[in-house]
Amino acid sequence: MSTGRGRTVGLRGLDPVRPGFGFRGGKTALPTLRSPSMWRRALAKDSTLRHVDWILVLAVLGLSLIGTLLVWSATAPGLRQAGANPHAYLDRQLLVVAIGLALMTGVSLIDYQVLRMIAPFAYAAGCLALLAVLSPLGTTILGSHSWIPLPGGFQIEPSEYAKIGLIMMIALIFGAEGERSGRPGTRSLALAIACSVPVIGLVLAEPDLGVVVVLVVITAGMIALSGVRLRWLALLGAAGALGLVAVLKLHLLKAYQVGRLTSFLHPSPTGTGYQAYQAKIAIGSGGMFGQGLFHGQLTAGSFFGSYSFQGTDFIFAVAGEELVVLLGLVIFRAVRIAARADDAFGLLVAAGVAIWFAVQAFINIGMTIGIAPVTGLPLPFVSYGGSALFADMIAIGLLQSVHRRHRVFR
Repeated sequence: MSTGRGRTVGLRGLDPVRPGFGFRGGKTALPTLRSPSMWRRALAKDSTLRHVDWILVLAVLGLSLIGTLLVWSATAPGLRQAGANPHAYLDRQLLVVAIGLALMTGVSLIDYQVLRMIAPFAYAAGCLALLAVLSPLGTTILGSHSWIPLPGGFQIEPSEYAKIGLIMMIALIFGAEGERSGRPGTRSLALAIACSVPVIGLVLAEPDLGVVVVLVVITAGMIALSGVRLRWLALLGAAGALGLVAVLKLHLLKAYQVGRLTSFLHPSPTGTGYQAYQAKIAIGSGGMFGQGLFHGQLTAGSFFGSYSFQGTDFIFAVAGEELVVLLGLVIFRAVRIAARADDAFGLLVAAGVAIWFAVQAFINIGMTIGIAPVTGLPLPFVSYGGSALFADMIAIGLLQSVHRRHRVFR
């Protein structure tokens, strides 16, 4: 307060409070409170970044970058010989990887409970897309009616996304039943089979035998992990064996399909065994450390039939010459996330993704080294292609969502 002599004294004889400066230079008598830095908030205990499986992210990034280099190495020599742009596949694959990473990030940020809610819609969307590809909207490539052409020279393969929808739907069925009764019964088992049959049947109608095999194994694996009684698993195994015998005895497969499925038993430099035969030579010629990027003699000479096959189905022949991939780490992290999941839904989603990657990698690598039939399945994260990589990245997003829930609530 003010005195008659012009002096200003504080309350009860205290010295007056000196004015301070805020963030904008204005005077204030209150203490200044500074907000925490962006870096500190990002590393806070409850931040999203702290609940990300960074080992899985780094493994996926490594696979994607290595796959891009391998696609470039496998396709550039053939394109250069044809007088085309040798970087055409490289440019497109870089764009695909960037979009895939954005999809992975977006899906990983979806709340865990929201994933359960959208599972039926994801499954329905996959079935509708499979129906669309069998309509006049679809196009036939190499004998398989599996793609829908898009503007700009792009194509979409619905069967890749149908894997995601089927995994989420089966996980939802068994997860809900497990929460109600503690153990899945015949009702949930029948629902899971009923959901898988239309997807498998539509893919078989394309036909795409490689994806059919993956879908069957995913379904069987998730049923086995769901906790159903052993007698039902035995009955399903017997039914599957009888179905396989019926397919072979009734000659339901076409001659070229039988040739592709049995070519690994008798690889030869001609006919359906040509690509597998050349792939084994490429892997052997690379030795322990490979021949170097762009220096693989067989890939440079397009001995797999065309440079497009080298970048997709037989990409491991290039990797066998030049580099080792990180798929084992991705599968291990998926299994770890499944084992640490909070509930049956999260466990089955993560387990379904792990089964998907493991089976598809085994078949792709196996057909290259001659221990599995030639089915045309891409190597996850490594082979050239948009739909396959997009689906792989979405699956990684699902894994991250399951992982984040475990970290937060347990």
